[in-house]
Amino acid sequence: MLAVVDPNVLISSRISDLGHPARIVRAADEGGFELVLSGRLLEEFYDVLMRPRFRRYATEEEVEDFLFGLREKGVFFEDVETERMVPDDPKDDYLVALAHTSNADYLVSGEQHLAGVKGKVPVTVLTPRQFTELLESESL
Repeated sequence: MLAVVDPNVLISSRISDLGHPARIVRAADEGGFELVLSGRLLEEFYDVLMRPRFRRYATEEEVEDFLFGLREKGVFFEDVETERMVPDDPKDDYLVALAHTSNADYLVSGEQHLAGVKGKVPVTVLTPRQFTELLESESL
């Protein structure tokens, strides 16, 4: 199973070891699914976590180590030019395009505007909770 995980979900996993985002990252680490990555996704993740207000959650070294681990375990795809797909937030169009070009089974995001594109894009959009529940049901 391939899944694109919104950088915000990955960031949330660094803020707390509890909750669905952390469970998703652990599932990727344990081979529960293949994490789809791209340069733009990793850059967004890195840029946000390197902001000074995130120093209390992770040092620069911890962010770089986490990023290295993602690169090692993830499946990398090139970013492609995107058309408008997310009406409320065009900066997230690349996530939908990445899910489409990688033939991902799921796009995982807690962003309401992405959840609102269900049925309008060629990928199933799940919240972190829904994706965690799916992963856990498949491992039974």
